[in-house]
Amino acid sequence: MGVYSFAFVKAAISGPGGSFDLGTGVAEEGITTSSSQDVNVPFIGADGRVMNAVKSGTIGRVFIRYLKTSPVNSKLVQLYSVQTSKKSTWGNNVITGRDVFNGDAFTLSSAAFVKLPDVTWDKDGKTIEWEFVGILNEQLGAGGSFLDTISNLF
Repeated sequence: MGVYSFAFVKAAISGPGGSFDLGTGVAEEGITTSSSQDVNVPFIGADGRVMNAVKSGTIGRVFIRYLKTSPVNSKLVQLYSVQTSKKSTWGNNVITGRDVFNGDAFTLSSAAFVKLPDVTWDKDGKTIEWEFVGILNEQLGAGGSFLDTISNLF
């Protein structure tokens, strides 16, 4: 039987200006990884045959959504400020995430902020979405048992 809980998902960022846990105040929309490019490039010949070419590279994006009140928003703004003030620090973040129960994991290396997030001040507070782009490596685990998870935590 498969079990999933966001409580088992751990994420962190490390880069010029700081390193910290990304788990505090994550909105229920959570974290999303997304490949930015197709791996396959099809070429169609004059006779209608198809040749498939595999592109190298794994450019991807990570989206992390926080509650408006999350203290991580302030930490990310500070990190953004450090990295935009000195261009040699740009694109040097590493974001890691893993689901310790199911074995899923991702790493976004050479990661850069896409921009400062949009912020809405309204009656509900909404969420703030941070977007990063870099080299994405991810794997989906085979799932785990409760005992496996407990042993991975210690």
